[in-house]
Order: sequence, then structure tokens, then C-alpha cells
Amino acid sequence: MVDIIRRFFDFCGDENRRKFRLSVILGVIQAFFEAFKIPAVACMVRALLRGSVETRDILMSFGIMVISIIGAGLVKSKSMMLQTEAGYETCAGKRVEIAEHMRYLPMGYFNRNSLGQITSVTTNVMENLENVATRVVMMVCEGLLTTSLIVVMLMFFDIRIALVLLAGFALFLWANGFLQKAAGSMAVRKMDADEKVVEKVLEYLQGMTEVKAYHLSGQKRGELEDAIRENVNANTDMEMKLVPRMSAQNYVAKLTGICMAACTCYFYCNGTMDALTAVVMVISAFIVYASLESAGNYSALLRTVDISVKRAQEILDTPQMDITGEDITPAAHTLSAENAVFSYDQRKVIDGISLTVPEHTTTAIVGPSGGGKTTLVNLLARFWDVDEGTIRLDGRDVKEYDMDSLMKNFSFVFQNVYLFHDTVANNIRFGQPEAPMEKVIEAAKKACAHDFIMALPDGYDTVIGEGGASLSGGEKQRISIARAMMKDAPVIFLDEATANVDPENENELMKAIRALTEEKTVIMIAHRLKTVEHADQILVVDHGKIVQRGTHEELLNQAGIYRNFISERREAAGWKVKEKRA
Repeated sequence: MVDIIRRFFDFCGDENRRKFRLSVILGVIQAFFEAFKIPAVACMVRALLRGSVETRDILMSFGIMVISIIGAGLVKSKSMMLQTEAGYETCAGKRVEIAEHMRYLPMGYFNRNSLGQITSVTTNVMENLENVATRVVMMVCEGLLTTSLIVVMLMFFDIRIALVLLAGFALFLWANGFLQKAAGSMAVRKMDADEKVVEKVLEYLQGMTEVKAYHLSGQKRGELEDAIRENVNANTDMEMKLVPRMSAQNYVAKLTGICMAACTCYFYCNGTMDALTAVVMVISAFIVYASLESAGNYSALLRTVDISVKRAQEILDTPQMDITGEDITPAAHTLSAENAVFSYDQRKVIDGISLTVPEHTTTAIVGPSGGGKTTLVNLLARFWDVDEGTIRLDGRDVKEYDMDSLMKNFSFVFQNVYLFHDTVANNIRFGQPEAPMEKVIEAAKKACAHDFIMALPDGYDTVIGEGGASLSGGEKQRISIARAMMKDAPVIFLDEATANVDPENENELMKAIRALTEEKTVIMIAHRLKTVEHADQILVVDHGKIVQRGTHEELLNQAGIYRNFISERREAAGWKVKEKRA
């Protein structure tokens, strides 16, 4: 239990840990104020034992009671405020920290971990810490500390009752150990079930088109329902198995209070304890029961808190790519690779590739599906680090660059464009949030996007759906190109930028790409003849190696993949439906 609380405080960081500790201290002070009710009652009992209740006794008892109520209220208010601030600040800070940490994780991390797992950590897990963990940890800490202080205080009144309480407290902690052990495995199951629900909901919604097209609604809905059912079962089983153990723990707390009261009566009756002390001991027994019951009830959730902390910490402990380079501004923008080797899950994807992309030239990468084209581009852009060999920009290893200073040199237009649920203007100025509207419009015009943007209901202020769902593929691509133009980086990566565009939009998109790539260093993955035939060099990648390289004309004169590729494209371009004559 103590280890779990310690890990939670360590997770919170210095400033919020200080607030939580201060809140715990205030909670104990609150318990002291609550305990002032004991001397308030003792004043009246002493007066009754004396045989006459004077005004002074009533006023003293009333005054102590007022101090108890007001003091406890003020301290509790401050304690709760600190808890709330520390809880929300911790989770807000950790969400940002996780997001910043993931910026520099190798792309393989996102291949190994599903979107549902990552989303669950930043939603369910952080919400557990935000709303549940704070309350749980505080109540457990306060309950245990208050009980410990009462043990010490009772030593000065009657050591016999103090020892009874100490024995009951030890028995309570023993019972709590069994509770924590049972909660451990069930908390893992609950967290796994929560992740699975998020994963299946995202999968169902994102794949809705395929689900409907292939009549899989029943199957996929069944998978979602299974995940929800398992989540219900995990939570129900957790409650059903923990409640009996919590009840046993509470019985220990009750028995401790009963034993304290019973021993007090026995000692009073045999004349070894005076009446005033007996009253104080009985009232203390009730306070102890309340403290232990509170700590016990909330402690059942400590394992969930611990698993939540571990799940969040797992992401933060995932090794980042080495980003501790220098802030370098390259004089030229020539990219090169030397004997680059990269494996994914023990499978070699890039096998000893060497290449040079001179500044202000265009290099097209073609080849069979699965040959390693996208992986090669990811290595050149340093989305991954090579296992062996070197990637260089301006003759310097990309690892020598600070990651942010390296990325300043690169712009990307991906095959699958992601647009944010925001205005068109803000999506274009994504890399330069303070850019004036004039620059946004200028970039949109160069990207051949201005006309269709102006036709939208609110023009540049139109809020587009998440992922750009309200726009066509070509429109999303042109906004992506305008975004890249706003960045105006000297090196452009194009990954199948025209693959999913209809013929009506292709001419506009090609104009936009020409405007984007003018006087730039360009690396493109392409399958269309129009986008590769004018490249300065063409690299044919197959099975992780460059099997051919040269210009369009040079490769046409060589037997191999490229000539076959061009022949297939020309045959496809010349294909048409013949009319059937009567």
C-alpha cells in the first residue's frame, strides 16, 4: 500500500507532489480539529461529575465545539482545493508530457501498439488518475495517518487502550494486504477490458465504410459487443470479489472500536480508569472506526490507481529516438544514405541501400508493393533510425541535428492526408499558427485550392470535419500541399500524393505539386507515369535493395522492373470500353 502511494506521488512531479503532501498534512490537522469535539464533551462530563454545570463550563464546551467545526471546515476546504488543483494539473501536465514524448518515439512504437491502447491511456487512464486516484490516495493517507496519530495520543491517556488500538490497526493492515492482493489481478483485467472497448469502438467507427461495403456490420458489432460485455464482466467480477474482502476489513475496524470501548468499560468498572478518561476513550473508539473505515473502503481502488500510473509511465519510459543533437542550419540540402540497414520485428526491410539526392533535384522511388519504398522514405526523413549505416543531410549525420532543427528542413505530403477538426485557414497555417490571412490565401492559390475553398459555406472560416471527412480526396490533398507551402521547407517528401485522386482533380493537383516543388529537393514515391518521367533520377526498390537507378530514358532501355512497370501503366492508360454495335 505504501509503495503504491509512493509511486503515485513520484508520478505527480515535484510541484504537485508538494500540494498533495500539504493536503495530507491539512487532512491530519482537520482530524485534530475534529478531535476537539472530545475535550468539548469532556468539559461537560467533568462538570456533570462535579455535580454542578456552570455557565463557564457551557461556554467553554461551546467555544471548543465552534473552534472544532470552523477549523475543520476551513482546513478541509483548503485541503480539497489543493487535492483538486494537484489532480487536474498532474493529469493535464501528463497528457501534454505523453504527447511531447510520443513526438520523438520511433514509428515502430505506433505499429506495435494499437490506437485504442494509446487513446485509452490518454482518456480512461488519465481520467481515473484525475478523478479517482486523487480522492483514493488522499483518503487512504489521511485515514492511516489519523489512526497512527490517535495511537500516539492515546499513549498519553492510557497505554492499555493504545495497545488495543495498535493491535487492531495491525490486524486491519493484514486484512488490507489480502484485499490488495486480490485487487491486483482484477485491476489488470479491468484496465485491459477498458482498453479493448476503446480499441473496438475506434476500429468500428473508422472502418465503417468497409464494414458496410463488405456486410460485416454483424461481425464487427459482435466484436464490439463482446468487448463491452467483457468490460462489464471485469467490473462486475471486481466488485463481487472485492466486496466480501472489504466487508471483512471493515469488520476488523468495527471490532477494533468495539474492543476499545469494551476494554474501557472493563477498566472503568474495576476502578483502574477514571470516568473522564473513559469518556475520551469511548469517543476515540468512534473516531478510529471512522478513520479506518474510510481508509479501507478507498484502499480497494489503490491497485487500479497503481495500474493506471504504470500504464501511463510505460509510454513515458519508452525510449525515444536520440534527439539531443545541435541546432544546425544546413548550407545545402543534399540528402544521402550510406549502407542503410533497417529491420522491423526481426525482418530486414532495408538491406544496405546507398543513394544521393542532390539539392534542387527530384528523385522518384518506385517498385513493387512491400519492397521497402515507404520505409526508405521514413528513414530519410528520420521517422525511424537506421540499424546500420548513415543518413546524412548536407554531409552531416541526421543524428547530429536537434530533431526540431532537422524537421524545419522537411515538408510532407502524404497519401492519406489528415486534417484537423478546425477551420480551413487553421489547417493550412498549422505549422505557423500566427501567420496572417494573406499568407494563407497566397499558399491556397498556389496549391490550386482557393476556388473550392471560397465555394465552401464560410470560405476559409469553414470548419471541416475531423480527418477532413467533409472534403474530397483531391481537396484534402491540395489543402495538405498549401500547408506544406506555408512551411516552405527546402526538402519535400511526397508519398503517393496523387494515388487516390480522381481524374478531374489530377490536373489541379499536379499544378499544385509543381508549385510546391519548384526549386526544392524532392523525394517522391509514385506509381503514375506523369509523376516519375521528368524526375532527375529514379530509384527502383525491391526486397529492400535498389535494383535499378537512372533517368526515365535510361531505365526504359534496361530490361527489368521499371520497363515492365511503364509498359503496364501505358496499357492501363490506353484501356477503354468498346461500344457494342448492333
